Amino acid sequence: MQKFDKIRPFYDAEVNEAIQSAVNHPMMKALMDFTFPDVDEEVWKNQLKKTHSIRDFQCNFIYQSIQKVLAKSSEGLTTSGFEKLHPNTSYLFISNHRDIILDTSLLNVALFDHGLVMTASAIGDNLVKKSFLKTLSKLNRNFVVQRGLPPRELLESSKLMSEYIGQLLLRENRSVWIAQREGRTKDGNDATHSGVLKMLAMGSDESNMLDYFKKIKIVPVSISYEYDPTDALKMPQLIAEAKNEIYIKEKNEDFVTLLSGIIGQKKRIHIHIGDVLDKEFDVIAAEFDNINKQIQALAQVIDDSILQSYMLWPTNYIAYDLLYKTDQYKNCYTENEKSLFERRLEMRIDENNPQMVESFLAMYANPVVNKSKYQNVV
Repeated sequence: MQKFDKIRPFYDAEVNEAIQSAVNHPMMKALMDFTFPDVDEEVWKNQLKKTHSIRDFQCNFIYQSIQKVLAKSSEGLTTSGFEKLHPNTSYLFISNHRDIILDTSLLNVALFDHGLVMTASAIGDNLVKKSFLKTLSKLNRNFVVQRGLPPRELLESSKLMSEYIGQLLLRENRSVWIAQREGRTKDGNDATHSGVLKMLAMGSDESNMLDYFKKIKIVPVSISYEYDPTDALKMPQLIAEAKNEIYIKEKNEDFVTLLSGIIGQKKRIHIHIGDVLDKEFDVIAAEFDNINKQIQALAQVIDDSILQSYMLWPTNYIAYDLLYKTDQYKNCYTENEKSLFERRLEMRIDENNPQMVESFLAMYANPVVNKSKYQNVV
């Protein structure tokens, strides 16, 4: 399967050599010192050098790193819906996307804790330009999404990635995580982009696209953070987009955002696993015979699951009431929680910039707006 070499993670046969090449890198030392602060350097180095598979690397090192992140920067991770999944079964998890690294890392922690198949996960090539990060991502079973290509190359890249995802799900029994859209949601409006679904459909050797989607077992995933550790970092792009300006990232912006997401305060985090989509495809097939309309209908089904299952926190209700100058949700938070949120707003945002304040509040308030379309959210 050499055609996947440009995008695939390491094979287990390549893992030890990759670790040997990275074990003395300063960033590996920083990661291991953070994860195992009371362990002598030679001890974790020796353990790393004995590692010969991605699973061992993930379970013995990355799992521990994420537990440390949770302990230091959150008030814990809760989950729901994992009982719907079966052991030794692969699924395609389509998730809302809030944090570059943690969304998929936390899902894998939960899958491991529930004795389920962990994922191979999509990661943008803009995040793995540094050689160490590329090695670390391949050790953590990430496959690369190539960005910024000319149209013809983008089409070929999409076909390759779609075929690879099909290979993982149907032949290797490996679950896959992919975001519902390219890039993170920055305004709190989680929405599945049809381009993601069209890319997935390219890998089908079925005559019927919906039969293929049924076969790969699509599972919508909703992840919510009480505090978004990168909330303030998202503001410049949102402001630029509001002014119809082209936003150009700073040189190390992706890396700074990645680190901020990991170490920044998140308070509580919740992951909900939606139902495995099945009968929905029959309904879509009966209603639409146009492929584009079928794709749009499927995107809506995924959105309905993600938005309805999104865990709303006091921060969301507070932001809604502040943004819309109401006390509609005052029973959903305490005065102390409101004071803490206002303090965060004050510290992270220029309050003399009304547009920035509004964007910051909307980021937290929009999940309330979206969920209220389905039910009374109180």
